[in-house]
Parts: sequence; structure tokens; C-alpha cells
Amino acid sequence: MLDKNTKEKIIKKFKTHENDTGSPEVQIAILTEEVKRLTEHLKTHKQDHSSRRGLLKKIGERKRLLKYLQKEYEEAFKNVSSKLNLRIAKKMEKEEETKRQFEEQLDKNKNRKQQNNEENNKQGE
Repeated sequence: MLDKNTKEKIIKKFKTHENDTGSPEVQIAILTEEVKRLTEHLKTHKQDHSSRRGLLKKIGERKRLLKYLQKEYEEAFKNVSSKLNLRIAKKMEKEEETKRQFEEQLDKNKNRKQQNNEENNKQGE
């Protein structure tokens, strides 16, 4: 759990407007700090399974928020992921790019198939 001063510093750094305390950017930043602290804790306390479970829940929540931010506000996603230097964000960007390339390839194949069908229909007439 983060102390009040640390949380306030994070909120000041990542807020999107004056009274912002709960935007996805702020939530992601807070979760990232908590993940870092729990990771350090688990390095010394390897058998602390309840903290490990908490860590995994926080990582999952952060991933869902990042996915939402990437989908809805791509510029904010890039800004937050670069500020926090998140590996998972880089991985998500690669997956998104791969998905776009795959969809483009499908569209090209569909267009080629359609053109071939049209040519075959013209030849058959």
C-alpha cells in the first residue's frame, strides 16, 4: 500500500485536469508503483503467496486499464507507457500492429479473390 504523499506525487504527475484523481492514466501510474513495491517485497519474501496473489491482481487490473486506454485514447496510452517505461505496453503495441497487418493481408486476399471471381465470370460469358 502506498503512503499518502507518494500517491499525491503520482497524481500530480499524471493528472489530466485540475481535480483528477481517478483517470485511467493516474490509476495505471499508481498500480505501476504498487507493482514495483510488491515485486521488491517478493524478492526477499519468496513464500508470501498472498502478496503474490495481490501482485497478480494488480498486474491484471493495470493490463485491463492499459487495453482500455489503448483502444479509446491512443495518444494518452503512448504518453503513459513511455513515461512509465512499461514492457507490457510495448508488447501490446506489437500485438496491435501484428493484428492490423493480419487484417490488411486478409483484406488484400479478399479483394484478389473477388477480382478473380469477376474475371472468371467475364470469361464464362
